[in-house]
Amino acid sequence: MPSAVKILIAGGFGAGKTTMVGAVSEIAPLSTEELLTEAGIGVDDLVGIENKRTTTVALDFGRITLNDQAILYLFGTPGQGRFWFMWDELAYGALGAVVLADTRRLDTCFPSIDFFEKRDVPFVIAVNCFDGAARYELSEVREALDIGPDVPIAMCDARDRESAKEVLVTLVEYVLRRQPLARATM
Repeated sequence: MPSAVKILIAGGFGAGKTTMVGAVSEIAPLSTEELLTEAGIGVDDLVGIENKRTTTVALDFGRITLNDQAILYLFGTPGQGRFWFMWDELAYGALGAVVLADTRRLDTCFPSIDFFEKRDVPFVIAVNCFDGAARYELSEVREALDIGPDVPIAMCDARDRESAKEVLVTLVEYVLRRQPLARATM
C-alpha cells in the first residue's frame, strides 16, 4: 500500500492556489470555489486582482500518484483572512507547503510564511508568473519576503502542469534534505 503524503498549497487571496491544484491533480479536483458577493465588499482586498470573481471558502483537494509507494494529497488553503481558522486543521500532518507568491501583491504572502515558520512546517516559495505582472529576480523576491537562503524559491506558472510539478518536486527534495527521516515514508 502506498504512503500518503500531505502537501499544502497556500498563499494570499488570488495567488493561484485553486489553479495550481487543478493543473497538477490527476483526478478532477475538489474545489469549494464560490462567487464573491457583496458581503466581501470592504473585507476582501481586490487591489491588483479586480477581475477575480470567485474565492475558495474551505479548501481545494487534488491527488498525484508519484509511484507505487507514494501518493501526494494536495490541499489548497483559503487565501482570505476570514477563512484562516481552517489552516490549523489543514496543516495537521502536512509534510510541507508551497507558498504561492503574486508579485503584484507580495505582502499577501506574509501570513502564509509566518504560519509555516511558527509551526516549523517546511515550505518553498513559488512565484506565480501572472500575465502582465512585473518580473523580479529570485534574489529580489527573497529579500522582499525576508526569506533565508535555505528556503527554495522558484518561478512557476500555476496554470501549467509541468511547472506546478516542478515546484512540488522542489518541495519534496527540500523536505528530504531537511528531514532525513522523511525518506522512510517516501
